[in-house]
Amino acid sequence: MADAVSTSTLFLTGGSGYIGRNLLRAFVADGFRVRALARSEKAANVVSGLGAEPVRGDLLDVEALKRGMAGAGLVIHAAADTDHGMGSTAQAEVNLQGTRNVYEVAKAQGVQRALHLSTEAVLLDGRPLRNADETTPIPEKHAGGYSKTKAEAERIALAHSGDGLDVIVVRPRFVWGRDDTTALPQLIEAARSGKLSWIGGGHYEMSTTHIANVVHGVRLALEKGRGGEVYFITDGRPVGFRTFITALLEAAGVEPPTTGIPRWIVATVVRVGDFLARLTGGRLHGPMSRQEYAVLGVEVTLDIDKARRELGYAPIITREEGLAEIREATTAR
Repeated sequence: MADAVSTSTLFLTGGSGYIGRNLLRAFVADGFRVRALARSEKAANVVSGLGAEPVRGDLLDVEALKRGMAGAGLVIHAAADTDHGMGSTAQAEVNLQGTRNVYEVAKAQGVQRALHLSTEAVLLDGRPLRNADETTPIPEKHAGGYSKTKAEAERIALAHSGDGLDVIVVRPRFVWGRDDTTALPQLIEAARSGKLSWIGGGHYEMSTTHIANVVHGVRLALEKGRGGEVYFITDGRPVGFRTFITALLEAAGVEPPTTGIPRWIVATVVRVGDFLARLTGGRLHGPMSRQEYAVLGVEVTLDIDKARRELGYAPIITREEGLAEIREATTAR
């Protein structure tokens, strides 16, 4: 039998990750009792250090999920295997069976509202995506394992919405900002090692989502979102890819690249690399996967009108303010 449910108690997966840490910090500050799944001692220490209760286990550990959701009225599922390679059985197990476990346990435990953190990558197949909204269909052929498994995970999540559980999906795009442990460190390493070049000159548009805007959008969606619905959350107007990545690197004190590479060369390298990866079971691969190309090498811009209308969403921090935060943190180091 499920424990008495409280909407002041929230269970979070992925609490030690970049987005998860910031969500955890925000909901603890809002006065919620927060429990967060922690796969390791290190993750548990991060969770407890931010004022939440760690629950040791992973997405495949149903008993851990039951402990975490006991008495919780709210759930945020932010954990995922985000590998952008060719995909793997392990990634599928975490992103699919793990998601299924979360929502099956949520229903059994009497959780009332669940926020599923998805991604624009569910729509990516390697072609440009211009001004996509929530009605844009998920393609039959995906850019890679990440897009494929996240799209299926989203379907699993939405299929569990109803019968007392509202599941709301939020899709941010290119999450960045203060204390970034994902995109920015990888960009810095690529720039410093000479591996970062501008594809086609870098002259294409992109949507981005500052971490503060992700947190704000999740709060609003959990409060106001309609069960069974999807919402894009971004920083608002798109920005040129080269313009933004240059500004991001400069804010972090890193010299941006000046070299470019023709798009046809990159497309050829991606095709050959993915063929090698399939042929060798991932032992050999190219310098850029199709998944990475789809995320960083073509235009991806999103329409957030639905979130504005239904959630009252508007970005609470501008790109200029976010870049200033990074410059300040870089100077302080």
